[in-house]
Amino acid sequence: MIQARQKIVAILGSTKKTSSNKHILEHISRTYRDLIELDIYNRIDRLPHFNPDIDNDHAPWEVKNLREKIRSANGVIICTPEYVFSLPGSLKNAIDWNVSTTLFSHKPVAIIVASASGKIALESLLTIMTTIESEIAKDSSLLIQGVKGKIGKNGEIIDKKTINQIDVVVQSLLQSILFSRKDS
Repeated sequence: MIQARQKIVAILGSTKKTSSNKHILEHISRTYRDLIELDIYNRIDRLPHFNPDIDNDHAPWEVKNLREKIRSANGVIICTPEYVFSLPGSLKNAIDWNVSTTLFSHKPVAIIVASASGKIALESLLTIMTTIESEIAKDSSLLIQGVKGKIGKNGEIIDKKTINQIDVVVQSLLQSILFSRKDS
């Protein structure tokens, strides 16, 4: 079992204040507070549009802030809805700001797509994150379809199967972190 609390940054792919994805990350934060220090990054709407001309030492502060959070984390969780059978544009923009870096290379990552359907967004996100060399273990990705029916009025997850699936993803991420540290 992992002894020290792991520092994990969770990138919220939704900009909606009361999103189902935010509730999922809050559930993870509460449930695993003894094992992880979860920093929920909910500022993707504040990132400027990706521009390779300013992707250098003088990148905007918000970009540098996100990059530092990823750099200093032991692992990353990306939790996002699907918009029109794709990733939200603001999430793709956040990822684009990190393509020129090696911050995701060999970084343990978990992916949760929680939406009405979500299948295409999950496939797309897995392809993108694998391309930038993220370490995504077999059990570190999850598709939660019909998410609105699995979250109660107060934001609590009311579906036991979904709770169990989230537990598998978090445990898989924690094991990936432990494994990656042994390789270092």
